[in-house]
Amino acid sequence: MNKREMPARAHLVELRRRMVWSALFVVVATGTAFAFHQQILVLLMEPAKGFAGVDGGKPVYLDLTEFIGVAMKVSLLVGLAASIPFVLFQIVMFAAPGLNKSERFYLYTLLPMSLVAFLAGAAFGYRILFPPAVNFLLTFGSEIATPLPRIGNYMNLMLSLLFWMGIVFETPLVLFFLSRIGVVTSEWLAQRRKYAVIIAFIAGAIITPTFDPINQTFVAVPIIVLYELGIWLAKLGTRNRRRSREKATEDPV
Repeated sequence: MNKREMPARAHLVELRRRMVWSALFVVVATGTAFAFHQQILVLLMEPAKGFAGVDGGKPVYLDLTEFIGVAMKVSLLVGLAASIPFVLFQIVMFAAPGLNKSERFYLYTLLPMSLVAFLAGAAFGYRILFPPAVNFLLTFGSEIATPLPRIGNYMNLMLSLLFWMGIVFETPLVLFFLSRIGVVTSEWLAQRRKYAVIIAFIAGAIITPTFDPINQTFVAVPIIVLYELGIWLAKLGTRNRRRSREKATEDPV
């Protein structure tokens, strides 16, 4: 039976089943991450290695429950991140039978690409952006005061930066999708290039934890490059949309 012909109750049962499996996977992934939370925290602190200079380069915690709270938060976020491929697979399996051939193609293509783009953005933030930002924060004013970075504050900055850089790297795919459904065109995006540059530097000021214009530029430049890539992909999306409409006109159902 085609999914479009399935009764509403069957849809709900299948949706509930896939949601339960997804939730169980998140729980298992989070528990596994918590079992290895020390190794994960050491990995996340690697970009600041050699900068902290406090107690062998280790951050500190002042509240008794701060470290375990950080460990649980990081474990949950790592568990959620590790569960994304499985959850996306469940979404694809639930939605794909009810879509036409063209819609399934874009679903199968864009979901894995969006995951890769997010990971690329997080890797950029981890390797390129975060080390100089930490260096700036720990050396600015160090002649007057001794920095004692708290692990909770450090992890919040790190996780926030990784998340937002992952979102920023989704820009080309979002623009392609919007052009594919006819919301924007490559010409419309190109005409607003100067506004994109301004928004890129505003986003750089918001995302980076420093007021250093160099670190903010490290964020703004990739956003501008990704916007230009999005314009190119929008051309492709608009072209594919026109071809689909022409084909639908020539071969009406």
